[in-house]
Amino acid sequence: MADNSHTQSHHLLAAIWAALELPALASGAVTFTGHGNLPSYYAVTDLAAASIGAAALAVRELAALQGGAQAPVCVDRRLAALWFGWSLAPVGWERPALWDAVAGDYACQDGWIRLHTNAPHHRQAALDVLGCGPDRQAVEQAVARWPGAALEAAVVANGGCAAQMRSADDWRVHPQGLAVAAEPLIVFDSQPCDAQAGLSGTAAQPLSGLKVLDLTRVLAGPIATRFLAGYGADVLRIDAPDWNEPGVIPEVTPGKRCARLDLHHAPDRAVFEQLLTGADVLVHGYRPEALARLGYDEAYRRQVNPGLVDVSLDAYGWSGPWAGRRGFDSLLQMSCGIAEHGMQAGGAGKPVPLPVQALDHATGYLMAAAVVRGLIVKATQQRISRARLSLARTAALLMTAPGDIGAQPLAPVAADDYAPELEHTDWGPARRLRPPAVMDGMAMAWQRGASDLGSAPAWWRAP
Repeated sequence: MADNSHTQSHHLLAAIWAALELPALASGAVTFTGHGNLPSYYAVTDLAAASIGAAALAVRELAALQGGAQAPVCVDRRLAALWFGWSLAPVGWERPALWDAVAGDYACQDGWIRLHTNAPHHRQAALDVLGCGPDRQAVEQAVARWPGAALEAAVVANGGCAAQMRSADDWRVHPQGLAVAAEPLIVFDSQPCDAQAGLSGTAAQPLSGLKVLDLTRVLAGPIATRFLAGYGADVLRIDAPDWNEPGVIPEVTPGKRCARLDLHHAPDRAVFEQLLTGADVLVHGYRPEALARLGYDEAYRRQVNPGLVDVSLDAYGWSGPWAGRRGFDSLLQMSCGIAEHGMQAGGAGKPVPLPVQALDHATGYLMAAAVVRGLIVKATQQRISRARLSLARTAALLMTAPGDIGAQPLAPVAADDYAPELEHTDWGPARRLRPPAVMDGMAMAWQRGASDLGSAPAWWRAP
């Protein structure tokens, strides 16, 4: 049954829609249903519903340009919250471990710090600073000898990923916190473009025919391109030959093709340049200037593909002293005060993060909405746009929305929460949660199951 009393969901949706700079929504454009909340001191369930709803609404607006009906969007808040966890349930096989054995929160001399060590080179960077091996007890002992700020700085300087736990008040006056607070939720810029809009979608799959070049890694960017693939886009993900993220790949690759290229190798660079020239959309999540160092800066991309919709992500924001810092959702929660607030509010003895990686997931859906907004602007204004988002700015939005830790919990996951058909993945059969947003005549559905990295050739499919 529809329940329009979800004021927090509507409030967050309004903030996101305003950031997208799209025409004001008509009354009743979106309806939120369902009861219950994830256990959090922030409105995580409302953020899930609002961010997914915004992405779906953007697709609806694009579909209307192609002759589709502007059907209302119905967002199931409970399913939206479940999608912020894991949407895939393996049948007869197990998902690889999500976290490296060293990753986690550690007590230091003056508080807490989090080490993110899922990537082997990030783990080694931290261990080299600590002077110990990959044994958790040894890491605990070594971290305990360090002040938090000093260890964070040393690990980051060595190419690793770490975040000292700060309070929201500390972050508010921190140079990076100040920089993020001054940034819009989504940074847009645009310029005139003579390229054709290239809209060739169908009523059921408004993004069909769209070529999306995906240069993203865990987790926000892959969520964005998963959403785009769900509405018909041809998503081609490119990874380096040695990159892997086994714990999340089955979750984020349905509908995509995944190839590998070495952009330090001339033949692979030639392939990539052809792909870039033929793409409609580029979604990238490397650190700022990473593509420029490879010779593919924004000027090059505009030159070879003047009609490219370009959407990018970073962790700590696009201005300020940490603009180029490596970061992940769990680290942002430590830096900006989310984990410290959870600890203090709950009277806990250690950091209390969000129950899901909500910054990643929400930012992913905002990125998808920004892509679709770019297509709309290209079609209606003959302008090509670039959008930039960050986990830190999404965190700032969430921190304006307090949650009720004692609110009615979500009902446990049940068999009928999953779509009835099996998804045939590269690891075995699985079930995927039903779509959290529904529009009459448009279904989020993938033409192929989740696939492993490097399992497809690096070329665009023929029309």
